[in-house]
Amino acid sequence: MHTEALLKLKQSFTNAEALDSWKPGTDPCDKNNRWLGIVCQKQIVRGLLLGEKNLSGNIDVEALSQLSGLRKLSFRSNSFSGPIPEFNRMGALKALYLSANQFSGEIPSNYFDKMKSLKKLWLSGNRFSGEIPSSIMQLHHLIELHLENNQFSGPIPSLNQSTLQALHLSNNNLKGQIPGTLSRFNASSFKGNSELCGEKLSKPCNQATNNSSSSNNRASIGTHRNSDSHSQSISMWIMISSIVLLVIMIIAIFFICQYQQSRRAAIESFDEPSLGRRISSDSKKSFELSRRGSSIRRGSIMGKRVGDLTMVNDDKGEFGLADLMKATAEMLGNGPLGSSYKAMMANELTVMVKRIKEMNKIGKDGFDAEVKRLGRLRHKNILTLLAYHYRKEEKLFVYEYIPTGSLLYLLHGDRGLAHAELTWPMRLKIVHGVAQGLNYLHTELGSFDLPHGDLKSSNILINTDHEPILTGYGFYSLMNNTHAVQALIALKSPEAVQNHQVTPKCDVYCLGIVILEIVTGKFPSQYLNDGKGGIDILQWVKSAIAEGREVELYDPDIMASTEDSISSMKELIHVGAACVESNPQQRIDIREVVRRIEELIQKHNEGGTQGQTGQTTTSQ
Repeated sequence: MHTEALLKLKQSFTNAEALDSWKPGTDPCDKNNRWLGIVCQKQIVRGLLLGEKNLSGNIDVEALSQLSGLRKLSFRSNSFSGPIPEFNRMGALKALYLSANQFSGEIPSNYFDKMKSLKKLWLSGNRFSGEIPSSIMQLHHLIELHLENNQFSGPIPSLNQSTLQALHLSNNNLKGQIPGTLSRFNASSFKGNSELCGEKLSKPCNQATNNSSSSNNRASIGTHRNSDSHSQSISMWIMISSIVLLVIMIIAIFFICQYQQSRRAAIESFDEPSLGRRISSDSKKSFELSRRGSSIRRGSIMGKRVGDLTMVNDDKGEFGLADLMKATAEMLGNGPLGSSYKAMMANELTVMVKRIKEMNKIGKDGFDAEVKRLGRLRHKNILTLLAYHYRKEEKLFVYEYIPTGSLLYLLHGDRGLAHAELTWPMRLKIVHGVAQGLNYLHTELGSFDLPHGDLKSSNILINTDHEPILTGYGFYSLMNNTHAVQALIALKSPEAVQNHQVTPKCDVYCLGIVILEIVTGKFPSQYLNDGKGGIDILQWVKSAIAEGREVELYDPDIMASTEDSISSMKELIHVGAACVESNPQQRIDIREVVRRIEELIQKHNEGGTQGQTGQTTTSQ
């Protein structure tokens, strides 16, 4: 039945060349030949994702309504026009994306009355007018609401959903006071509405007459009084100031030297596997085991050979445990999770092997299922798992080896050529890729309490195109709780430490630290168990923002060549600060982070700044 409904829908489009895979006699949910834009679950169409397909015409809602299992519908970035179609006939929809089309006119106030399941509503970038439909207030599960860049007018409804995490009403014709129920959202959610008022916009709704000019006049009376007495003390103050300045300079030089020493010690002690430093020949070790599999040679990555590797991705070719054991290898480092090795096998494939203990939270069957799920992940900003080996005492995870090293090394290693390569456009590109990768994990591993769990600069590899690649993800659900608390950076977030509350927002907290680390170039003390050897980057940034001293935060190595990028640096600092809000309820979610970064990149590019920052497509 879904085949007929989808073909009928296709016929309603006037430009459907992109849907050539939608053919009679084929199954939309066929795993080997699935129709473009179709998301299926157990042979039921659950999602219809037709964004950026150059579609136009009249959307056949009658055909859509026959897809009883449909929960996610996206027509974003097409050329549809006219009034909003009757999507409200599909009361089971959970997500509706209509952004960047040409829909226009008023939306009836009761339009959303029957869409009680709706969680995500994106209507941005159209020509909708009239008041915001009051029925949106009845969407009790709403998480994301995007109405920006339209022509909505009138007051903002009193949206009081506690579930609402992302709100964007900017660039409309709204007026009146911002409801108190929306006070938790930033001013950027409301900007571009000249008749809106409220504390968030620093625009009182009952603005009193300004008497500042008279106050200034009164304050200026007597400015020149007693000038003679002041002139008599000038020479004395010059002398005192010179002495104080000399003392400050001596103290500053002392602390700079101390900081450099502690910083070097911190980096050297933070010997994560992806640090990317050169390994001496003394650290090279063999993986070889005896053919009987019972003896252990010095430096082998396993106690004994049991079974074989389980391949979850053969894109790089197939190999077994025997191939890995015979590989020429060297240790990359020891981190909180365990040891990591670089191994070059006889077929010239080079891999990175993570050896992790204390990972017996679930049994073997559950472990196999979870790890195979990780192996199905595919994204340009995610390091895909190739294979794994299960033993009760320890586990092996095998990945493709990325030779160019980690963000940790580029930022804090040899501050020479590697660090100089990190121009501001390059840093924007890295931040964007990290956010996209984390957003992908939060989508694909949405059922995980911590989709990543250990996001930090040492777990962000940088390839030759300066594209970031996330690693070290997905381990929280497999690890013993005690070891997880000691090893995973996400469990250092305030809610995890104080209330043992673990949610995906802990990952966003870690992303905020990475963003601030990239902008400032400083090594965060939050990465170290004792907090020594780095800088308390959160407190430093918080204080600077409160006092309007953001310019003091920017990495001096990029300031000289990016004077026209100060505004984008400041905005990114504020994005990072929003990620590390101590209250997770006030912390922005990952999709909002991606949106704000992409908006920042677009502004940066439109400003004419040189440099490639990567594509800025919004994933939905």
